[in-house]
Amino acid sequence: MNLLDENFPGDQALLLRAWRIPFLKIGREVARLGVKDPDIIPLLHQLRRVTFFTQDRGFGNRTLCHPAYCLVWLDVRPDDAALHVRRFLKHPRFSTQANRMGLVVRAHHDGLQFWQINRAGVQRTAWIGSR
Repeated sequence: MNLLDENFPGDQALLLRAWRIPFLKIGREVARLGVKDPDIIPLLHQLRRVTFFTQDRGFGNRTLCHPAYCLVWLDVRPDDAALHVRRFLKHPRFSTQANRMGLVVRAHHDGLQFWQINRAGVQRTAWIGSR
């Protein structure tokens, strides 16, 4: 399941729907509106096997690695959020749910940095193909 933070730009969510990328959004389909950041991690534990997309830098923390979910910090302009969600989900390294679990990822224009559960240090990979 793909889950968007409640602050994910509405126009970008519409683009994801147009591209037929399935997702739920916090405050609409999942949890209540105004859920606080500290309550999101326990929510992800309840949902299991979720990929959470946010533009909140606080989720780009390697200590948040857990086998039950993937966190993706979209370190891009709000107008580029949907594009980077799509690029991330199509990237061969992250294209399956199984490949994403246990990761905390920073997605930015120059590529992807990620931490993986039970692995020391940051890993890096480039974007693949076109936008």
